[in-house]
Amino acid sequence: MATAVVESSVTAETPTLQDLVDRLGGIPLSRILAKPAPGSANEADLLQVNASKRRLCELVDGVLVEKAVGLRESLLALALGALLRDFVRPRKLGLVTGADGTIRLFPGLVRAPDVAFTSWGRVPGRCVPVEPVPQLAPDLAVEVLSPSNTKAEMVRKRREYFEAGVEVVWLIDPEERTVAVYERGQDQPRVLDQSQTLACGNALTGFHLVLADFFAELDERA
Repeated sequence: MATAVVESSVTAETPTLQDLVDRLGGIPLSRILAKPAPGSANEADLLQVNASKRRLCELVDGVLVEKAVGLRESLLALALGALLRDFVRPRKLGLVTGADGTIRLFPGLVRAPDVAFTSWGRVPGRCVPVEPVPQLAPDLAVEVLSPSNTKAEMVRKRREYFEAGVEVVWLIDPEERTVAVYERGQDQPRVLDQSQTLACGNALTGFHLVLADFFAELDERA
């Protein structure tokens, strides 16, 4: 029933492939899966595709959308996830998840932030969810930008995160070596370069990230 509603909505608002691309933020067609047909995909389809390990997708308006990935982006996401976990776990603050940690923001909308922190107070039952796609709104959602990410795509993602209740969104740019910090309710981000230190504020009080050390991950040599 829910699938039919999503499909009719997408079909009505995206009569052409270009309309669909625009709706998703101008992303390349190569990231939009043709099967299941756009507008008809559901969470079961998402889990099946992701389990195949061939692609890592999100579910947006009944469409399976491949996440933009790359080695440099993965390197930074893993480094940040390790630092956050080392801070969070001893203090028993909550959960730190990675890019394959799918979360349902709204019915029919499943995102997978590259890194996310969710405090225990936001986790149902205050224990690790058993379902593969739990309904969660992290305190912090982090996206590491890839070349195929578009500005419009990231604007849509930030809007969805904040509407779901996320407090802070970080956009990490490996090329510029900057981190844009967006906070819920604020119009403009704080953009920090690698000469600065990033503090997480209310979401993770006491956590600091020295960006020179963080981005030095990209300069590692044997």
